Amino acid sequence: MNVYNHRSIALVSLFLLNVLIVLGQKDDVDSSVYYNQVKTYVNPVLPGDHPDPTMLRVGDDFYHCGSSFHFTPYLPIYHSKDMVHWKVISRVVTPAKAGFVTDRPSAGIWQGAITYFYGSYWIYFSANGQHFSKASTPYGPWSDPVPVKSNPVTGPLGYDNSIFVDDDGKPYMVIKNGQKVNRIQALGRDGQLTDTVINLDWINAKLQYSWAEGPVMCKRNGYYYYFPAGDVSGGQYVLRGKSLTSDSTQWERLGEFFKPITDPNVGFRRPNHISAPIQLADGTWWTIGQSYEKYGNDDWSGKGRQSSLYPVIWEGDRPWGMAPTTQPIQKPNLPKAGILWRSVNADYFEKDTLQLWWHFLTKKDIANYSLSARKGWIRLSPDSGRTSLVQKETDHYYTAVTKVDFTATDTTAKAGLYLSNGNQKTVVRLYSGFDNGRQLVFSLDTAVRKITNTTGNIVWLKVERQLHKLFAYYSADGKKWLSMGAPISAVSLDKVQPNYNSWVGTSIGVFTEGKPADFDFFVCKDGFSAMPAVGYSNYYGVEKVTFGEEAVVTNNSDHGGWFMLSGVETGNKATQIELIISAVKAGNLEIWIDNLKTGKLIAKIPVAVTGESKWKSVSKALNSVTGKHDLFIKFKGGSNHELFIKSVHFLSK
Repeated sequence: MNVYNHRSIALVSLFLLNVLIVLGQKDDVDSSVYYNQVKTYVNPVLPGDHPDPTMLRVGDDFYHCGSSFHFTPYLPIYHSKDMVHWKVISRVVTPAKAGFVTDRPSAGIWQGAITYFYGSYWIYFSANGQHFSKASTPYGPWSDPVPVKSNPVTGPLGYDNSIFVDDDGKPYMVIKNGQKVNRIQALGRDGQLTDTVINLDWINAKLQYSWAEGPVMCKRNGYYYYFPAGDVSGGQYVLRGKSLTSDSTQWERLGEFFKPITDPNVGFRRPNHISAPIQLADGTWWTIGQSYEKYGNDDWSGKGRQSSLYPVIWEGDRPWGMAPTTQPIQKPNLPKAGILWRSVNADYFEKDTLQLWWHFLTKKDIANYSLSARKGWIRLSPDSGRTSLVQKETDHYYTAVTKVDFTATDTTAKAGLYLSNGNQKTVVRLYSGFDNGRQLVFSLDTAVRKITNTTGNIVWLKVERQLHKLFAYYSADGKKWLSMGAPISAVSLDKVQPNYNSWVGTSIGVFTEGKPADFDFFVCKDGFSAMPAVGYSNYYGVEKVTFGEEAVVTNNSDHGGWFMLSGVETGNKATQIELIISAVKAGNLEIWIDNLKTGKLIAKIPVAVTGESKWKSVSKALNSVTGKHDLFIKFKGGSNHELFIKSVHFLSK
C-alpha cells in the first residue's frame, strides 16, 4: 500500500487552526466536533460552468447570478442560505424576450449582475449593449429587458459591469469597456445612468492589470474598495480610496487580492472575477470567485470557470482573499436550510413545466420539446439538426442514465445521452441510431463503438465517467447492463480549447437528431451504480490514498472522519446499501443522508477484518430511501489508515 499526502493530519489541523483564528473564532474549540458535524466545506461550491459570479445578500438570503452566454433561458438565479449550498430559483430572460441576443457559442448574455436598490431586485447584463430587468422578488417574474441609455460623456458601457450600492442607498454602475476604460456613474430610480461620470481610466492606462475587467466594489470603515480582475486566465487586484473621485492621487493600489498559494494540490490556482465582498452579522467577510481547474498537466478547463467561496481576511484596512486550498474551510456561521450540494439533477419528467436546472444550446430548441405529448416522458422534436436538453456538468465521477423510445430508420436519426463542450466542437454521444440496420453507437471524435441494437425501440443507456475515462452500457430492462466495449478518453472534451471553449463549460443531458424521441427519465448521479469513494464533494478527516492500483478513501485521524457524495439519486425505493471495503482492523461506519446532524442516519455498519489488500462487500438493509440526497459516509473513530472504502451503491428489491 502506497499512501500519498502523508502530512494530511498535520496540514488539516494547522489549516483549521488558522481559519478559526482568521475568522475570529476561539482557538480552543474541541476539534473533534468537525469529525462529527458538517461545519466545513471544500471548493468549488458552484462546480461546473459558473463564470463571472455576482452575489447579493438581502437579509438572511443570498443570491447569485453570472454570465450565461448562449445557454438559454438566460441568467439563472441561484438562492442560498449559507453561501455553500445553492439551487436555481428563476431564469431572467426567456428566448421569446431575447430577440436582441446573438444566438451562438461565445455570444449570448454576459455579466448578470444581481443587485437590490430602491425597493426592487435588478439584473444588469450585456448583450449588444447594457440592459436591465427588475422584479419584486428574485423568484420573478422579471420584467422585459430595458436598454441602458448611454451618452458621449459616459461612453460605451462595455460588459462585465457590476452595481455598487453606497451606505446611503445610492446605486452606481461600475463600468468596464475595452482594456483601458474603468468608470463609475450613479443610477436613478428608473435604473438609468444619472449624475456625472467618475472617470477611473487611469487605473489600467498602462495595462497594469491586463484587462482590469469585471470590477466590483464594497465599502468598509470609510474606505471604498475597487476590485478589478486581470483577465479570463486569472489575477485579482484591489485599490482603495476615501471618496468616490476621479483623482488618482486619492486612491491607493494595494496589489494582489488573494494570498499566495501554499497547498501544492490546488487545481483552482488563479481565481478572479470575484463578487463584491459581503459582511455577515458575526463580522466575517466572504466572496465568490471563478477559476479554471487544472492540476499540473491534468486539465479540467473544459468544465468551465467554476466558482468557489473564499473568506476575506482583513489586516487593518487591507483585504485579502484566503489562498485557494484543497483543505476543509470552516463554513460561514449560517444555517443550511435544506438545500443540497450543487450537482446535476435527475428528472422523471412528471411535472407540467420544465425544471429550472435545464438549459438549451440554441433559442429555437425551447420550442422543440413537450411534456404533455406523453405523460411522464419528455418528447424532443428537432425541426432541423439537433435538439438537446442539458445541464452544466459538475463532477469528475458519475453515472448518467436515460431510457429512450426511438425508432431509427436512416443515418440522420439519433437519440440518447449527450455531452458537449462550450464551443460544441467536441461531442460525446451514446445513442440509438441506424447504419445498415439499427445500431447502438458510442462516439467521441474519431473513437467509435458500435453494436447491433437487439433491444428494440426502447433502450436504457448509461455513460459512466471515471475522471477522463468514459464507459458506455446499454440494457433492455434497466437491470442487466451490457458493455459497449473499451472506454473512450474524454481528454479532448475536458481540456482547454481555443477561445477558452467559447467561455462556457461542458453540458450533459439528452439529445435527438433527425426525428422526435421520447425520454422517460434522466439521472446523472445514479445511486444504483458503483460510486467511487474518491468522487466526494466534501470531507473532513479523510484522505484519498492508493491501495494497490485502486484510489480509495480512508480516515486519517483517531477521531474518525467523513466524506460526502453529492446529489445521489435513489429513485423510488432503495432497500439496501453496499460498500466495497478493506479493513486491517475491525471498525464501524455510519451512513447518513443530507447532513450528519440534521439529516437522517440510515445505516450502522460494523466492519470485520478482511486482511491486508483484500476487498469484500459489506451491506445493510434499509428502510426505504427515495429521491435525491447528499450521501455521507462516516468513520466512527478507530485507528487511522486501517479501514479503506472503494465504492458504495444502493440496491433495490
